[in-house]
Amino acid sequence: MNYGIVDFLRLLGSLGVFLYGMKLMSEALQKVAGARMREILAAMTSNRVKGVFTGILITGIIQSSTATTVMVVSFVNAGMLSLIESIGVIMGANVGTTFTAWIFSIFGFSTSMAAISLPLIGLSLPFLFSSKRSRKSLGELVIGIGLLFIGLEYLKDAVPNLDENPEIFQFLKDYTNLGYGSYLLFLGIGTLLTIIIQSSSATMALTLVMCHNGWVSFDIATAMVLGENIGTTVTANLAAMMANTVAKRAAFAHFFFNFFGVLWLMSVYPFFLEGLSRLCVHVGIGNPMSTNATEAISAMPMALSLFHTVFNTLNVVVLIWAVKPLAALVTKLIPSKVNQEDTFKLQHIKIGLLSTPDASMFQAKQELALYGRSALKMFKEVMEGFDMPTKEYAKRFEHLTELEDESDKVEVEIADYLTKVSESKLSTDNTRRLRAMFKMVSDIESVADSSLNVAKAINRRNEQNVVFPDDISHKVKQMMQLVEEALSVMCDNLAKEYSEVLSKKANELESAVNNYRTILKQEHLLALEEKRYGYQVGILYSDLFSECERVGDYAINITEAICEIAAAN
Repeated sequence: MNYGIVDFLRLLGSLGVFLYGMKLMSEALQKVAGARMREILAAMTSNRVKGVFTGILITGIIQSSTATTVMVVSFVNAGMLSLIESIGVIMGANVGTTFTAWIFSIFGFSTSMAAISLPLIGLSLPFLFSSKRSRKSLGELVIGIGLLFIGLEYLKDAVPNLDENPEIFQFLKDYTNLGYGSYLLFLGIGTLLTIIIQSSSATMALTLVMCHNGWVSFDIATAMVLGENIGTTVTANLAAMMANTVAKRAAFAHFFFNFFGVLWLMSVYPFFLEGLSRLCVHVGIGNPMSTNATEAISAMPMALSLFHTVFNTLNVVVLIWAVKPLAALVTKLIPSKVNQEDTFKLQHIKIGLLSTPDASMFQAKQELALYGRSALKMFKEVMEGFDMPTKEYAKRFEHLTELEDESDKVEVEIADYLTKVSESKLSTDNTRRLRAMFKMVSDIESVADSSLNVAKAINRRNEQNVVFPDDISHKVKQMMQLVEEALSVMCDNLAKEYSEVLSKKANELESAVNNYRTILKQEHLLALEEKRYGYQVGILYSDLFSECERVGDYAINITEAICEIAAAN
């Protein structure tokens, strides 16, 4: 056998160039059209047909069903898409990913795109040095396309020649005449390769090269494609492992959808391939199952692309009417955790950085919105504890102390995530947004700190058996209600698009809190002079309204940080 370690390394290197080109192209496309893609996904309704076409469109644009699926999982994790909506988009992504195989078949085998790729890379090189981010991304896009086709050309040359290495053919032949056993074996190989490479497009390219070089027959190659359909679901499921329950369900629905498609197709496999071969002959591709080896090999790349498209389209047509039952099934298989949102916890950024800074920062935005809601919930618990009996409040105070500890941990985790995002190449706008987000996460944590300080003052009142006069209790509650309203507006601003921030309402509430604090402070000083209540009551009362006012300050700081982002856009 005339195929050594150097030849094998050439094969791996060719695959590496191809994968890097695919990654560069996909990420550049997401940078160029990232915001628009998020808008399209965010505007999704429960219309399943619209969801499918959205998935096709997004995947057709970014040329990666994996990127689309991971993005969908992150949107579900962020609460931007429901489970039913996400299933429709994922179905569409399966059809959209077939465009990649057509590009390879049409341009990668019939013409030498590698010869055109180097001049294209040369022309795009100046764009990499542009100060404008969009031009730089455009340059990366063209270079990615060029590297992709260079990698594909290298792959074709690096795959062993069967005339010079007949042992390879003999090895494969031993496993290609086992009927359904062969199909299942190569289905497993396709699945395993996709899991290892983490790209169904790369595995598809390898399969196309194997067909082009006559390594495998058409029926074996299609079995590998079916395996790739199962293997591509692994990435999204890995991403969802650390996400919330609904995101896990969306990722598992992707696996179930693809697995069920493979299952029904395998039950009619020989008949399906026979019908597809006739279709290939009818449309002028040729017969990929012809006994004439030359005819079969020349027809196989296009025929394989047609198989990929027809199968995924049929699978969508079959299962699009079963979206709700599928959602019900995965909901039953992955039940919700009890008290999942009882405490401060990460939900959105647990799946890690996405492929572009824009997408990652969107995840961070959703996490900050959740963090803000958790801080509001904690303050409400403090308010509820104001009138609790001493023994009951002791348990509440212990719980609030735990919440504040958890808030500290979440602050660190979000800050660490933002630090990782900052290590990427960021536009000026994204740099400004990131700086504002660091401020926000610090101020939200300060809301939790001050809320605990209010709780501590209430706890001291209870331990010292201090009884507030009714008018003081009423004034403290009124101050708390103003602060609660300020925090609610803060949460609304965190959840909205930053361009829609309610700064006027936030400023009005901040003024109301400050003015009321000033009134209470003046009344308090006068009451102490007139000795209307004792020193202990005065100290605790002053601590309560002063600390509440600090919570209001942090709330307006967060809104102001959002306004900085909005003003820059």
